[in-house]
Amino acid sequence: MSAAAPRLVVGLGNPGAEYTETRHNAGFRFCERLADKLGVRFSHESRFHGFVANARDAGVWLLMPQTYMNRSGQAVGTLARFYRIAPAEILVVHDELDIPPGQLRLKFGGGLGGHNGLKDTSAHLATNDYWRLRIGIGHPGDRNEVVNYVLKPARREEQGQIDEALDRALAAWPLIARGEWNAATTRLNARPAALK
Repeated sequence: MSAAAPRLVVGLGNPGAEYTETRHNAGFRFCERLADKLGVRFSHESRFHGFVANARDAGVWLLMPQTYMNRSGQAVGTLARFYRIAPAEILVVHDELDIPPGQLRLKFGGGLGGHNGLKDTSAHLATNDYWRLRIGIGHPGDRNEVVNYVLKPARREEQGQIDEALDRALAAWPLIARGEWNAATTRLNARPAALK
């Protein structure tokens, strides 16, 4: 397991106002809030196919690909190669159907769980060995409803739980930034008291 501090944090989502509030854009929301926390602004960088922010003091790049979810890896791979960032120094933040709203999972490597943004990222990095922060959005209960479900806003109660999870993730950012992945994993993967 990698102990390197992250040099690139990627939030996955879809560009465009019509997708801003959807469940699928949980990764974008985390990145936007992290940028606020770090006091940096995003600017559009066409060469990296996305919105990019450089948090110099923290030694980390933030990236929100603007290529649509299924082609997220194009942006991740281009920026990582340009700045010589190893896959183990990348944290990808994304929505996760198999986790209830309000819960998080931080892990290194492993399967892709059918997530198209992760599939494309792994294809462009030529490995699954990078960090993921999975933000639970819950499952509609029917496989045929998944596309419709992720492209709609969460119900108010669920959105409240997702926002609380994002707050917990941001509170753990100092651990992640120092590469203290075990401590961050223990904190983030615990079920919050309100959901026990």
